[in-house]
Amino acid sequence: MSATRALTPVARLLLALQAILVLTGGAVRVTGSGLGCPTWPECTKDSYTPVAGQAEGALHAWIEFGNRLLTFLLFFTAVAMVILVIRAARRDLTLLALSQIAGIFGQAILGGITVLTKLNPFAVASHFILSIILIAAAHTLLIRSEGDRIENPRLSPFITVHTALTFIVIAAGTLVTGAGPHAGDAETPRLDVAVATVATIHGFLVVALILLTIAGIYTESKNFAPDTQRYLIIFLAIALAQGVIGYAQYLLGVPEALVAAHLLGSSILWIAAWRVRLTQYYIFTTK
Repeated sequence: MSATRALTPVARLLLALQAILVLTGGAVRVTGSGLGCPTWPECTKDSYTPVAGQAEGALHAWIEFGNRLLTFLLFFTAVAMVILVIRAARRDLTLLALSQIAGIFGQAILGGITVLTKLNPFAVASHFILSIILIAAAHTLLIRSEGDRIENPRLSPFITVHTALTFIVIAAGTLVTGAGPHAGDAETPRLDVAVATVATIHGFLVVALILLTIAGIYTESKNFAPDTQRYLIIFLAIALAQGVIGYAQYLLGVPEALVAAHLLGSSILWIAAWRVRLTQYYIFTTK
């Protein structure tokens, strides 16, 4: 396979791995494995991998270590992407490809800070926010690797507001998590705010996002590029499903399975929002 033809499948893998990293990070939290490897960059004081008889427990150690290993897989995929971009002479993709490597190094540093600060909620939230940024960059890399750029794109202010509100909703969700029971370790302090308060704010923001999306579908279509309305409808369906999961987990006392599903849903929601944004610039040919 030529470098040019390999760009899109590797970019798709990169995007998938960025989203899976959010899910495995969530698994670390809900299983209480955040300090399964209590130091960084080593897993224990004398070993980079889990060792028998760790006080934190073998299962917790391997769950945390598995999340770290995924970062290495992401790194090698990002390096492969840079090599393909160079070989395919796609200079327009160079910065996006390099940003993935830089972001992964940033994730490693933030991961270390998170562990060394004993899972400080703000460090954990920043770790997640960086993942969201890298998902957007990987998605742009995927679409630009194969999509046809629209000449004289129709840039809708509505889409800018829609993307920003989606980001705010996701960021507010990190505060709910930071105040909730799934800290990643039983001894980790939580945000000094009532869960009900931040959950209510998050819920109102979700409702505002859904209403904004519906308004855009029915009133802004004349200002959209060809694919925008269709992807807004897809986004609406994902947002509604994510809202149902969110309310269900709150009413049921945030069970672990629903928390993990909600975390994965947030990545999918963000990918959908970013694709809506990209419709202003590209005609999609990726499947």
